[in-house]
Amino acid sequence: MTKMSHLHFTSAEEYRKRVIQLGEAPERVFNCGELSIDVIMHAPLVSRAALEKKLGISFKKKNLVITYHPVTLEPGSAGRQFGSLLKALDKLEDTMLIFTKPNADNEGRTIIKMIDDYAAKNSNKAAAFVSLGQERYLSLLKHVDAVIGNSSSGITEAPSFKIGTVNIGDRQKGRLRTPSIIDCEATEPGISAALRKLYSKEFQAGLKKVKSPYGDGRTSEKILKVLKEAKLAGIIKKKFYDIRLPDNI
Repeated sequence: MTKMSHLHFTSAEEYRKRVIQLGEAPERVFNCGELSIDVIMHAPLVSRAALEKKLGISFKKKNLVITYHPVTLEPGSAGRQFGSLLKALDKLEDTMLIFTKPNADNEGRTIIKMIDDYAAKNSNKAAAFVSLGQERYLSLLKHVDAVIGNSSSGITEAPSFKIGTVNIGDRQKGRLRTPSIIDCEATEPGISAALRKLYSKEFQAGLKKVKSPYGDGRTSEKILKVLKEAKLAGIIKKKFYDIRLPDNI
């Protein structure tokens, strides 16, 4: 898709550089930010009390959103890895666990069954949803302590709410990180250590200073400006942009 395009809009400056490394001319590559940040900045979020009513839950002293997907490049690992996550979460006290379910593919169904079983046995502290929708999900991010799992939302959206993320495994490897993101292995000890760090005084204090690398909520405005000002004459003619490398690389 990148090589077939003539104008490029990236969600971060680091990604702009990566597109240029693919041979795209710098003057055709624009860092405008992540569109989901625009949504966050303008979404009508609901209050804590209203959200409890909408979801049919009661928040506790600690509250977490858990979103975990099967890892495509690690077939057969979903049950084991998600089981480790459940064991780590089960150790937490006075904590509401709000699960969002993955797609119902082969390994996704394994995770869905594990979520349903856990929520049924622990209805006093766990709730599961197939889909929360934009309003409810973003409102949750406003009122919870962190996003737990391996979803891109924990990388791109959670930092804008100045909440933590426990990112499990390699599914989001290569994406930009903020200090609000704690990476850990998909093992019970690794996840438990990450959860302890999440609730440490030092980590919680640092969340106030977190700034998202994915823009300021003006992405659509910036993209529109580029499109309005773009000179379309001859735009379909592309020339490979060479980056000179040392001879001894």
